[in-house]
Amino acid sequence: MPNKGKGPASQRLPLSSADVAKLLLAAGAKTINVPAKTALFRQGTPADALYFIHRGKVRSTVLSKQGREGTIALLAAGDFTGEASLTKQPVYLNTAIAHTTCEIMKIGCEEMQDALHASTPLAEYFTAFLLQRTIDVQADLVDHLFNSSEKRLARVLLLLANFGRGGKLEPITDITQEILAERVGTTRSRISFFMNKFRRLGLIEYNGKIQVHSGLLNVVLHDARIQGEAAPGASAP
Repeated sequence: MPNKGKGPASQRLPLSSADVAKLLLAAGAKTINVPAKTALFRQGTPADALYFIHRGKVRSTVLSKQGREGTIALLAAGDFTGEASLTKQPVYLNTAIAHTTCEIMKIGCEEMQDALHASTPLAEYFTAFLLQRTIDVQADLVDHLFNSSEKRLARVLLLLANFGRGGKLEPITDITQEILAERVGTTRSRISFFMNKFRRLGLIEYNGKIQVHSGLLNVVLHDARIQGEAAPGASAP
């Protein structure tokens, strides 16, 4: 059973995704199985619940007034979405779409607030998630302001492969070049060019699924692009 707050935090093990799911169920959350390409909620609809991803992947998108859609985050098991509903925000400012078949825990705002007050470990987990999301958003902004599309793609691939999260680099599945282009903020043709370039250099293996190698980190760390080739329209970011 998860520790309910007794004893110093240093003596508690961090909650797993399964632990969080159990606490949310006890607080009144409902389990919903969501087919791929199905929306959990849509931009502009009333923000009345949070969603915890127990299994699967979710794509977070925004739609401009001109009708242009962009992917702002790719979420995985252990992540929340719709968390801004805990504020005074009346509607969702983004759309969350199941990228794969998902098992989702849906919980109302009041139930979530009660659960956070009742369980210190859950509150710590949720706070850590929010802090990490803030760091990720800031890093994305810096990435778009100062880095080339080549470096941005390398960073996105490393993140999708769970680089730096304590485990080995995992294969990236169920991702298209169109989604990568939206996430990176460039065109599909440039994504295709860089993906082929990374593969020729042995930085990735790409055959249906993407296997990222740690050498791709050099593209992110070095200021200069990998020498030898220029991408189509290389003067653009």
